[in-house]
Amino acid sequence: MEANECGPQGFPELKNDTFLRAAWGEETDYTPVWCMRQAGRYLPEFRETRAAQDFFSTCRSPETCCELTLQPLHRFPLDAAIIFSDILVVPQALGMEVTMVPGKGPSFPEPLREERDLQRLRDPTTVASELGYVFQAITLTRQRLAGRVPLIGFAGAPWTLMTYMVEGGGSSTMAQAKRWLYQRPQASHQLLRILTDALVPYLVGQVAAGAQALQLFESHAGHLGPQLFSKFALPYIRDVAKRVKAGLQEAGLAPVPMIIFAKDGHFALEELAQAGYEVVGLDWTVAPEKARDRVGKTVTLQGNLDPCALYASEEEIGRLVQQMLNDFGPQRYIANLGHGLYPDMDPEHVGAFVDAVHKHSRLLRQN
Repeated sequence: MEANECGPQGFPELKNDTFLRAAWGEETDYTPVWCMRQAGRYLPEFRETRAAQDFFSTCRSPETCCELTLQPLHRFPLDAAIIFSDILVVPQALGMEVTMVPGKGPSFPEPLREERDLQRLRDPTTVASELGYVFQAITLTRQRLAGRVPLIGFAGAPWTLMTYMVEGGGSSTMAQAKRWLYQRPQASHQLLRILTDALVPYLVGQVAAGAQALQLFESHAGHLGPQLFSKFALPYIRDVAKRVKAGLQEAGLAPVPMIIFAKDGHFALEELAQAGYEVVGLDWTVAPEKARDRVGKTVTLQGNLDPCALYASEEEIGRLVQQMLNDFGPQRYIANLGHGLYPDMDPEHVGAFVDAVHKHSRLLRQN
């Protein structure tokens, strides 16, 4: 099925909208929960499905992406699905070569080294047409979900994408990417603008294809201090939200809630809460009550159990969840981990986490 043959109107009716209601700040009967990287290597069935092909080939197969997206929902009563894809499909669509090296992670054989390397990048307005396979995966998954829970689309934020493109992969310091910010501020802004121009139609396209919420991952926020963040990350985070919302309206599409997750960006919580997103995701280094005080009543919070808490016993997970729910309070809250699930985690413990959120949040509302 072509992505444009079936608009949102043609999709099965949504049966569980708890996640969307919480995202919009409406009252919910219990706290909705999903997990970053819920479609991941911790699931044996995921490893089995993925074994056959290389990582980015998997991303380019709508059928496989759909299957991987749905796997955790066959096991756990999660309140949202998130499409299986990768943030690096955007640099790829801009013409950069990216490979996934087993045991090492993403690698760019020819990273951006000089200002003139920006000329190698494709026109950002063509990126969405390169990423039709993501839109097809979203449409297929939305159909197969049969209205069970909402489907989340996502992308990496400009600064985080820039770090990969300049570093050529992961890095513990981001020194090369930060060197650009200090030595080539103009070129850095040019690159961040290119990325923003690519992300906006890509995210609008995800909604057109059937995504019911969007999350922007600023995974490398923590490498920037407050000054660099407010200069090179925040303006583009804001711009993405503003332009995506305008783009949805122009396309005649209903608005969807948007989530910003800036990992280790606790120094910018107030700014992120006013950046145009309905939901602010928190990592596990932030105390929920303090975060709530700082962001005020206008946004929903999402998070933020330490993923490593899932190594604890199921009883302990229950206790930690109870504490977390007490700290966040019952409304304007979506439970999640403070980062993605790790490959060596026990699926049973993920199930214990999900069940504990549902159970304790219902009890919390009765009292």
